[in-house]
Amino acid sequence: MLFTQHYLDCLSQASYVIGDETTKQAVVVDPRRDVTDYLDEVAEHGMTIVGVINTHFHADFVSGHLELAEKTGAWIGYGEAASPEFEFRALKDGERIGLGDVTLEIMATPGHTPESISVLVREHADDEVAYGVLTGDALFIGDVGRPDLLASVGATADELGRKLYDSVQHKLMALPDAVRVFPGHGAGSACGKNLSTEKQSTIGEQRRTNYACRPMSEEDFVAVVTEGQPSAPSYFTFNATLNKQQRATLLDDTVPALDEADLTAAITDGAIVLDTRPADEYTAAHLRGSVSVPVDGRTAETVGMLLAPDQRIVLVAPEGLEQETATRLARIGYDHVVGYLPDLDEHLVAHPQRAEQSSRLRADQLESLPAGAQLVDVRGPGEVAGGVIPGAVNIPLPELSRRLDELDEHRPVIVNCAGGWRSNVAASYLRHAGFTDVSDLIGGYGAWAAANPMAC
Repeated sequence: MLFTQHYLDCLSQASYVIGDETTKQAVVVDPRRDVTDYLDEVAEHGMTIVGVINTHFHADFVSGHLELAEKTGAWIGYGEAASPEFEFRALKDGERIGLGDVTLEIMATPGHTPESISVLVREHADDEVAYGVLTGDALFIGDVGRPDLLASVGATADELGRKLYDSVQHKLMALPDAVRVFPGHGAGSACGKNLSTEKQSTIGEQRRTNYACRPMSEEDFVAVVTEGQPSAPSYFTFNATLNKQQRATLLDDTVPALDEADLTAAITDGAIVLDTRPADEYTAAHLRGSVSVPVDGRTAETVGMLLAPDQRIVLVAPEGLEQETATRLARIGYDHVVGYLPDLDEHLVAHPQRAEQSSRLRADQLESLPAGAQLVDVRGPGEVAGGVIPGAVNIPLPELSRRLDELDEHRPVIVNCAGGWRSNVAASYLRHAGFTDVSDLIGGYGAWAAANPMAC
């Protein structure tokens, strides 16, 4: 049996290739939109992709089911509760899919979404204990999928939470301890609140260590899995909708370099300059009005928190990473990158009036802030529960773009997060939005807490 986990750290997203080495038939589960890695892998093993299974309608990335179907002719499978716009194979609870001796068995595991399924993988059709189970977003390592993401379309967290209780406590926990668990996400994903950095586990290990897998009442389960969930990025609804549609497939076009005239025309036409260089390089000098989201972090997810999906984008990226950055954005359906600026330093030397530096403050400088200064903490609710800088208002980064009216753009703003990455992003976004005096705190809340141990 061929069994491979493809893991994207930048989205904490896992996809899987499963194939039978005798029949050379393979299935891909929860593929991302750029599908070359899957195609190259099966070609290396002389296999053919005959099917694509999505465990549910993903909200945090655009699935590559249409791309794979277009390139291979594979069928597309979803749980039978799904109703996409495109032709699909409705997979029933208990249905078996034979790739040869390798066999997949569908388990209906609703709760994260109504159509969610898990996939049992048997290396041999008659194996009493399955090799593993692909749990999608129903069961993570250390957590379960949040049931509150569909409130915008009328599904309540309580309703889905009760379905998730049955899926986790009665179906997945009924599997033998030795069955390996392969989740759809790992630590960092906003699809849960307590995900582990581990990429796989076992049912037995989750039974012992996962707070949501311990025996409890349905009411207690719903309460514990809905409490303290992080704010969902605004692009989640866009992606969940896009994954149901007969959308355009990802093009293999190269992102072009822009000359002076192209750049001016793009900005005049409403394009935003997205600067993905490291934060210290952005701080030293950047194009006025540009938004900083460094490529060394969760770039696409963060851009999806702040910018609209149809926003035209000009990239300023580390040399050689322009195409990779555009691909990251395309993974969440942000397809409007018009090009990149090939030499920022040269451009700023030629146009010094467009250059700007960022203001950053040390923790000790907070003691002498001007009157009327606004402290903004962009960490999530679980983080601020452990303490905040006195006087700070909490606006989690995923909520910043829709809560700007809570701040006065004419008064100084100082932004902090945990260590400085998110506060740099937030400060750049506030400057782009017209705030005239914005700084971020070097080292974030951690630096302030270290300097003020008695205040924590």
